[in-house]
Amino acid sequence: MGHAGMAAAAVRYLRSAGASTVAGHVEALPRPELRAVGDDERAPVDQATFRRVLGNFATGVTVVTAPGVEGESGGEGPAGFACQSFASLSLDPPLVCFMVGRTSATWPRIARAGVFCVNVLGAHQGELCRGFAVSGADKFAGVVYDAAPVSGSPRLAGAAAWVDCTIHAVHTGGDHLIVVGRVDALGASDDDDAAAPLLFHKGRFL
Repeated sequence: MGHAGMAAAAVRYLRSAGASTVAGHVEALPRPELRAVGDDERAPVDQATFRRVLGNFATGVTVVTAPGVEGESGGEGPAGFACQSFASLSLDPPLVCFMVGRTSATWPRIARAGVFCVNVLGAHQGELCRGFAVSGADKFAGVVYDAAPVSGSPRLAGAAAWVDCTIHAVHTGGDHLIVVGRVDALGASDDDDAAAPLLFHKGRFL
């Protein structure tokens, strides 16, 4: 399946899950020509080298959360995962984006919700981040949070900042998905201790 086909499949999945894929009118720029890497094309670098070199780039750390969704079996609780791949994308309209692995067990739950909140972690929240980086556990056990004002997604106590969003679009990017969110509300902590960001560099927190 080519790049365009994978992107279309991602959007179809979001629609089937009841999530909004377009929010508001945005003038699209001409789309560049895209191509997928062929199965017979050799990767230019090995994965270990890729990880080692890119690990030199320090990133902020976030937890992306979504509210629980009611279902036939009684529904499911809130979802969340630790995410380093987050960035601001557009000022007008206000858009942000994050990247998530295509095999993520949390992503389908966020897609079904159609909304999410990005919690920018403070320097004191390393253990909280580790809790959201594991799978198969109750990530919200003992975690203090309230509801983000628009989406109702968990807004984690003590976070340096939060960004409340509606899913705007999803694009494919190799073994990850690029999720674009329209910003509906946002805020930052007035606490100087909480305002210092948690950073990740060369496999450890700074």
